[in-house]
Amino acid sequence: MPKKLTQAEMPDADYAFYGLVWAGTVLTERVDRALTKEHGLPVSWFEVMLWLASSPDPVPASVLGNSTMLSRSQVSRVVDALQARGLVTRTPSARDARSVEVSLTGAGRLAFEQADATRREVLAPVFTDLLDAGDIAALGTVWRKLKAEKERLSDHRTP
Repeated sequence: MPKKLTQAEMPDADYAFYGLVWAGTVLTERVDRALTKEHGLPVSWFEVMLWLASSPDPVPASVLGNSTMLSRSQVSRVVDALQARGLVTRTPSARDARSVEVSLTGAGRLAFEQADATRREVLAPVFTDLLDAGDIAALGTVWRKLKAEKERLSDHRTP
């Protein structure tokens, strides 16, 4: 039987990176299965709805592309699908005539709340119930640092 590689045999940075990838993959797959089965909402749709639900104002489509883990074309397809189901609306931007803003409809807000309850229920035994407030805060700190560096590098590429 092949020997398993242990954390002690792997450099800490490699183990931490693998852990992030593993956790993200496993938790995303778990949430995706539950949301698709219970609500007909793939996790990519839910992610867009999460950002919309978190904003008191309509969100420019370009901001969704920069905020989510989806490409701009994926965001466009997700918004199309959500709009076809009556869960979001697109309106011309008052600030920029070339862009549109997206917001949840009443039905979209209700669908989001129901899906979010499912997401929280599915994650509780494998994430939130296992981690204490310090763990959650530390993960948030890590995410903000990595996201800030990605944004800093993106800003340097655009003139």
